[in-house]
Amino acid sequence: MEFWNTTLENTFFLIGILQDSKFPGLVCATITFLYLVAMISNGLLLLLIAMDKQLHVPMYFLLSQLSLMDLLFTTVISPKTLVDYLHGQSTISFLGCGFQMFLILTLGGAEDILLAFMAYDRYVAIQYPLNYMVFMRPKVCWSMVATSWLLASLNSLIHTTYTMHFPFCRAREIHHLLCEIPPLLKLACADTTKYQFMVYTMGVTFLFLPLSAILASYTLVLTAVFHMPSTQGRQKALLTCSSHLTVVGLYYGAAVFMYVLPSSYHNPQQDNILSMFYTVITPTLNPLIYSLRNKDVLGALKKLLEKGIQKPKL
Repeated sequence: MEFWNTTLENTFFLIGILQDSKFPGLVCATITFLYLVAMISNGLLLLLIAMDKQLHVPMYFLLSQLSLMDLLFTTVISPKTLVDYLHGQSTISFLGCGFQMFLILTLGGAEDILLAFMAYDRYVAIQYPLNYMVFMRPKVCWSMVATSWLLASLNSLIHTTYTMHFPFCRAREIHHLLCEIPPLLKLACADTTKYQFMVYTMGVTFLFLPLSAILASYTLVLTAVFHMPSTQGRQKALLTCSSHLTVVGLYYGAAVFMYVLPSSYHNPQQDNILSMFYTVITPTLNPLIYSLRNKDVLGALKKLLEKGIQKPKL
């Protein structure tokens, strides 16, 4: 089998969901619509959290970081998909593929860890309400965010560098929406068995350790919630926790299928849908899940709208 010399001039052809669909125009329009909704909803949530002093608390600070990650996540994929459709060809350079992989792994990993910290935040808020601002002081919150970005970036850098060092065959078609590890390894002309096991091991570690922390936190939270004397307080706590658990389920479900499920269970159509789910659909749904069921966010939005339409005094 002939090898493909990986120089800066070489390109990959992405055979993704648009090429597999019978109605690529409709799929592209859907992705564009979801991207616009994600941009508006995440941008608005960031604006509300920044402007409303009542939202200047640890929970909403972490939520603003989640919105930022979601906004960047979908921006890595959606605009390029639209441009490729308009050009009639989906290509990406060798360097561009590596950079896209690095961004996807960094943003996905950071969100993974951040969701665990958000679960801890809810645990502290409900178990230790009087000491909440002590446990979750600004220095701690910033450390959580920095840890999420740092660990995810290091993991991403290692995987991207190692994946892109393999020699690739002349068949440069990646049957996937974007440059991710599993579909790219199928083009490698070297034995990737050991590395695939490493990817699986790191995937389990990066996904299941935070997921275990989330489940442990919410087990303790729900135990405390059901012992609350106040019905109103119990309902408010359950509403907040259910929103977070919905986001966790959406994100981890797709990620586990993509990075933990053995390669023999993968097929291009399924992987394309999963990738679209956690890079386009989930970033669109997250701010809606958090804001539409949150009285504090809706109250901040109402104040912003009232301020916007208030007539100046003559």
